[in-house]
Amino acid sequence: MSELGDTVAILHDLISYPTVSAWSNLEMIAYLAERLERAGARVALIQDESGLKANLFATLGPETDGGIVLSGHTDVVPVEDQDWSSDPFELYETDGYLYGRGTCDMKGFIAAALAMAPHFAERGLTRPLHFAFTYDEEVGCIGAQQLVRELKDREIRPEIAIIGEPTSMQIVEGHKGCHEYTTEFRGLEGHGSSPDRGVNAAEYAARYVARLLYLREELKGRAPADSRFDPPWTTINIGKIAGGVAHNVIPSRAEVEWEMRPVQTSDASFVLNDLHDYCRDALLPAMQAVAPEADIVTHIVGEVTGLEPADENAARALVAELTGANGADVVPFGTEAGLFQQMGMSAVLCGPGSIEQAHKADEYVSFSQLELCLDMLKKLGDRIAA
Repeated sequence: MSELGDTVAILHDLISYPTVSAWSNLEMIAYLAERLERAGARVALIQDESGLKANLFATLGPETDGGIVLSGHTDVVPVEDQDWSSDPFELYETDGYLYGRGTCDMKGFIAAALAMAPHFAERGLTRPLHFAFTYDEEVGCIGAQQLVRELKDREIRPEIAIIGEPTSMQIVEGHKGCHEYTTEFRGLEGHGSSPDRGVNAAEYAARYVARLLYLREELKGRAPADSRFDPPWTTINIGKIAGGVAHNVIPSRAEVEWEMRPVQTSDASFVLNDLHDYCRDALLPAMQAVAPEADIVTHIVGEVTGLEPADENAARALVAELTGANGADVVPFGTEAGLFQQMGMSAVLCGPGSIEQAHKADEYVSFSQLELCLDMLKKLGDRIAA
């Protein structure tokens, strides 16, 4: 069977694993491990604390520093409330397209890397080639954060990371960070006819949201002059506001779910420091004057660093050589790439499929995109072969 045929067969298997972030990915990880071990790779599984999720890190070639990481996340977004034309967890082929949840985001890349693993092994690699497949990227890059800590502990130091996110096989060298929070307001319940005797958590949540909206406007003036992002400034989004039980009850609990996408780390500090001071100096004194036990607590859902474009980027140079691309873009969505960059690697995104199809009903990747990906990987094998 050809590499493309192998890739499609593997992708058929991968799509059948419903690795929605809320569920376990262990069956898929076991499948990946078995195929990589069969190809001769040294495979390590790194479980999370629950024992229901795991990262996979595998290596072909010599046991030396440096080398190249091919990285992808195993989790996918939910399919509920989406109008699919076919079973989202069964690969469907028609007219040169492959449909199913995760086909482009990002099991297509994982399938191509797996299909090429035996061919890499046969070449006698002169540099390590690593495979890094993670859990829970879609809910805060949780698995990748654990993985990079593990690699540091084991003193494994790759040089280059290629993250196969769906970029239509174009090189992406930068993206914003993604910081997600849930801020909880704890007040004092009471009757709506006596608002001064309670602490209305919903009202203080509303004041907090107003501060977020003020900061959102302030961030526009902090955009770097040379920012290539669209929009060029750090953004804030209010995702959900919840609180209250009835018209005539002072709510004692409220929550605000919000995110920001920093273009520079100093913007994240600016926002968080301002909110800390605002709560300490304005909101909490007013709340605790009525109810000393009242409080505001912000829970970190995830703080994923951005991928910063660099003048010198070995990953960009390598992938440009492999694909023939003449330039590199930046994108607004977040990925695990910044975590690899923080570890000291050069990193880029380059993978089959378009982000326009990701997270939607009837998600798909084309055969032509998979062929381009396989061509890149074949040339990578040539590049690092003995």
